[in-house]
Amino acid sequence: MPAGLASTPLPVPGLEDALALARRVAAYDPKADIALLERAGQTAAEAHATQKRENGDPYITHPIAVANILADYRLDGATIATALLHDVAEDTSFGLKEIEKRFGAEVARLVDGVTKLTRIELQSEGTKQAENLRKLVLAMSEDIRVLLVKLADRLHNMRTLHFVLKPEKRRKTARETLEIFTPLAERIGMDALKTELETLSFQELHPEARQTIAARLTFLRGQGANLIKDIEQDLKRVLRQHGIEPLDVTGREKSPYSIWLKMQKKNVAFEALSDVMAFRVIVEDRGACYAALGAVHDAYRVVPGRFKDYISTPKTNGYQSLHTGVTVPERRNAKIEVQIRTREMHEVAENGVAAHWIYKQGPEPNTAARNQKRYPWVRALLDILENAEGAQDFLDHTKLELHRDQVFCFSPKGDLIELPRGATPVDFAYEVHSQVGDSCVGAKVNGKIVPLRHQLENGDQVEIITARGGQPNPAWERFVVTGKARARIRRFVHARQKEEHRESGRAAVVKVFRQEGLDASEKVLEGALKPLKQPGLEDLYAAVGSGTLSPREVLHAAFPELRIPPRAMDTLPLNRPRGRLGASPLLGRPERPGAAKPVASAGLPVTGIVTGMPYHFAGCCHPLPGERILGIVTTGKGVTIHAADCHTLENFSATPERFLDIEWDDGSSAHRVGRILVETRARNSALSALTETVAQNDGAVTGLKVQHRDADAIEVLLDVEVADLRHLERIMAALRAPADNLRVERQRG
Repeated sequence: MPAGLASTPLPVPGLEDALALARRVAAYDPKADIALLERAGQTAAEAHATQKRENGDPYITHPIAVANILADYRLDGATIATALLHDVAEDTSFGLKEIEKRFGAEVARLVDGVTKLTRIELQSEGTKQAENLRKLVLAMSEDIRVLLVKLADRLHNMRTLHFVLKPEKRRKTARETLEIFTPLAERIGMDALKTELETLSFQELHPEARQTIAARLTFLRGQGANLIKDIEQDLKRVLRQHGIEPLDVTGREKSPYSIWLKMQKKNVAFEALSDVMAFRVIVEDRGACYAALGAVHDAYRVVPGRFKDYISTPKTNGYQSLHTGVTVPERRNAKIEVQIRTREMHEVAENGVAAHWIYKQGPEPNTAARNQKRYPWVRALLDILENAEGAQDFLDHTKLELHRDQVFCFSPKGDLIELPRGATPVDFAYEVHSQVGDSCVGAKVNGKIVPLRHQLENGDQVEIITARGGQPNPAWERFVVTGKARARIRRFVHARQKEEHRESGRAAVVKVFRQEGLDASEKVLEGALKPLKQPGLEDLYAAVGSGTLSPREVLHAAFPELRIPPRAMDTLPLNRPRGRLGASPLLGRPERPGAAKPVASAGLPVTGIVTGMPYHFAGCCHPLPGERILGIVTTGKGVTIHAADCHTLENFSATPERFLDIEWDDGSSAHRVGRILVETRARNSALSALTETVAQNDGAVTGLKVQHRDADAIEVLLDVEVADLRHLERIMAALRAPADNLRVERQRG
């Protein structure tokens, strides 16, 4: 037994509950290894014996609660043991090797899949969330039980969230639950668990809205007396008149969260919603489902556009049911939703993967391949993981992939492809295969050629036209809606940008070396790698091309003797000779070493400009304090101040005598304007949300222009008054935080 466990006295807190859990599992699964479950319970109780939860309860109450949630779904012994041990490896000295030794490789693998990345140093809270999700996706692709334990763990944490003292921590947990865990629960069909997670998160994030909707439901309940019971009886009467004996008919009010979500999507008040009640009809078999649908449509007026047949075309999580919307005139013209299914379909709808538990038949080979075939959305998340540029990129695209309504389309061979609402042929192409998406040049929908931004509808047959050597078009990113397509396109764009940066960087380095009469050979440049902290020459060129490094910094790293003493710069004489070693045409080397650098004239934000000389800041690059700048002298116009990496400076390379070495005055308090390009989801509050974020970060919006708008997204140019470059970067980071903001970049022009 590891150090720290042998000395723990017995009995320990929670041990009796853990042993009772083992007996509960034995009652529904006679094949379960009860001795293993008892050892797992005792190990967890001893390992957590000295730990407390935030409400003061013994910590062991949490893993036992998680295990009991999974026992409600009658899951196998290995999953229950994992639930008991899931925090042992993370929060105690009891390691994974010891878990494998005591409980076997299967339990150790599952525990490792659930364990968080607490021992990894991460850059930010957002990156931590993304890395945790990345590990979860990889783990559940190998074994879906990892996700089941994780969902049960999150459910118990949400049930006890009110004990957490810090409001911001509670809100962060609730937001993460809505963004990540509820759609994951929906994807594996666990509707009851998903609904409870939504309800608990809604209570934390929008308590006033929940209270208002609950009050309205209570009022309507009082107004309608036994309205739900009356409609239940009415449905039974209709079915029996048509010779159908239902096994069960139940009605319910929709949850406050689902009502609130519909109000937000439709932008309407509660009173404008007509279908706040849903009724479930359970019948004997599949044929009776369609007979019951006919009876309901015969008796009531159908609400157009509300019929969905998930029996002939099941959802990817296995969900099957008939949905329809009707008006019940005898009950004050109440509009209701009716769901019709068999008892087996109902079990799958409520409990998802747990209802047809694949491990009850024993272990099978190639678990990962089976999971990806049974749950194609897991494969889609893995594709995003493969193509994402980084952790945050993966998190953003995964949220897109998880939050989606569905349309079902067909390939020319009849294969069914599930896509989010608003998907285009490009999304379809990437869903078929990444290479099909990359080489897509056109599409036919139902036999007719359509634009690639055409939105697909249910039942469309889609044929993708490809060309050898085709490449993704960066403009596709404006209209694709799947995370997989967006990640793949963005990866291609970034790769192309990096190649362009390498080429332009190589040319800029060669040029500045040539101007000094030097050769930019690989051997010479390799000596600059270490001082510039670049891993290789290609990375060095890319850094120069992207503006991270200037060609002059590369020159000085290779030849330190050419470096200008930092406080010995002088104004560049307009008639200075050019091209000799030691005299740079871009950075005005002083004619008299040691000469004092001019100070800023009164009111000037920069140093190095002669007093009285007119100046202005270039609109092509919007230079900001904190980045290197250069001046261009123009007769009759004075000095134009550019960022040192501005591409416009290439136009003046033939007249280096016009360059002035200038710097920002550290003592100046003048603010400058930076320009930001933001692509955000189309919604009523989009622009106000952007300006509010800027204001919250001490910036001021001085200009706003909508560049592009469609049904899904808005592209906005923001001119923001900031103190310096770091201030602008802080505002851009804040703008990137909301999931609705799809792209945030600094715009030069």
